[in-house]
Amino acid sequence: MKALYRFFTSVKVAIVLLILLIAASILGTLVPQQRSPAEYLARYGQLAALFERLQLTRLYHSFWFIALLILFALNIIVCTLARLSAKLHRAFRPRFETEARHLQAMRAKDRARLPLPLDGARTLVTRELARRRYRIRESEAPGRVFISARKRISGIFGSDFVHLGLLVILAGGIVSGLAGRRADLTLRENQTLPVPGAAFSLRLDKFSTDLYPDGSVKDWKSRLSVIEDGRPVLEKTIEVNHPLAYRGYTFYQSGYGWDWDNPSLELLVKKKSDPAYLKDLRLHPGEKAPVEGEGLEVMVARFIPDFVLDEKNQPSSRSPQPNNPAAYIEGKRGTETVFSGWVFAKFPDFTRLHSAEETDLSFELKDVKAPEYSVIQSARDPGALWIWIGSALLMAGLFLAFYWPTREIRLILEESQGKTELAAGGHSAKSPDEFKSEFENLMSGLRKVR
Repeated sequence: MKALYRFFTSVKVAIVLLILLIAASILGTLVPQQRSPAEYLARYGQLAALFERLQLTRLYHSFWFIALLILFALNIIVCTLARLSAKLHRAFRPRFETEARHLQAMRAKDRARLPLPLDGARTLVTRELARRRYRIRESEAPGRVFISARKRISGIFGSDFVHLGLLVILAGGIVSGLAGRRADLTLRENQTLPVPGAAFSLRLDKFSTDLYPDGSVKDWKSRLSVIEDGRPVLEKTIEVNHPLAYRGYTFYQSGYGWDWDNPSLELLVKKKSDPAYLKDLRLHPGEKAPVEGEGLEVMVARFIPDFVLDEKNQPSSRSPQPNNPAAYIEGKRGTETVFSGWVFAKFPDFTRLHSAEETDLSFELKDVKAPEYSVIQSARDPGALWIWIGSALLMAGLFLAFYWPTREIRLILEESQGKTELAAGGHSAKSPDEFKSEFENLMSGLRKVR
């Protein structure tokens, strides 16, 4: 038991735990948290599986990170309790000096002879100390009075408030790690999805993208409705840094994209022999549209938003952005395939159609549209309030420790031949020069009594 006590009161243990927590937090910042397995695989390759086993992809919810928080909290609790008894005794049961020689060993010290009897001198001293906002305690012996005067007593507990703040912050971190939830909701307009872990749903009423003059994204906005018991109970338009909060959940605008599974494509059909010939076909992947007067049907068999040939020389999409839209089209007469090939929206010269027979037709992918979706991050962080409270306590503790130091003055008054001999000493945890000036002003004021 003693070994365990020594372990948790060790400053070295506290430093090691703190370094480990800082290192883990830095790692959690570098490794994106709670993303999809596909994203980790694309980003880290074979390391993705190792990161998953080490719980680095959900680090703040991992067993080992929560264990570090608990160990650090125990270290703080034991260290605080080990020193608390002495601080409480010092705060509420102050020591009275009974020997003048002990006062002379203090940093601020002085002696004076007051032309007053003991009771008068006591009244004068306590009045001067009270005027300087000192709290006074007295003790008596025959012919002698012992006075302990202190102010800013709460400064004694500055470090304890810091420790308490850290404990509350750690408790918030543990609660968030065990009970916190985060999830991404991908919503299309007028789509409603249940919020994971909640008894209500979220509906996207409208999504809009604001652009800069150069075409880059300026802002995303989502008008959301909270649906509870089948009816909307709250509506709000959210954007980056302006979330929606409801029943302990916060909803952030996380991202956006296009539903490339259901795009609307515009194909222009031309004839090489007739420049005036122009037909406009609008269709979705998998749909067929007839080419008037040609006895043909055209179908979009596949669509890729950002066309590229992969390492196996197979068509794939480099990204979900419409950087290089391409459609694979087929022309059929009955069940017979007349032609097929890729057409490109931004690079029409790269269009290559493989024909089973000669054709006078050419095709151009004129326009591509897809419904946008909004990515809403749902976050429930029950420890957030604890962390705010802990931060306030920590700041209060730092203020008490550095800007509200305890000041103490001890005095011995002894009656001698109708007058009073006074010995005084004092100290301050901080700002010794300022305290010394105050101490000297007090003694100077007492000496002026005639």
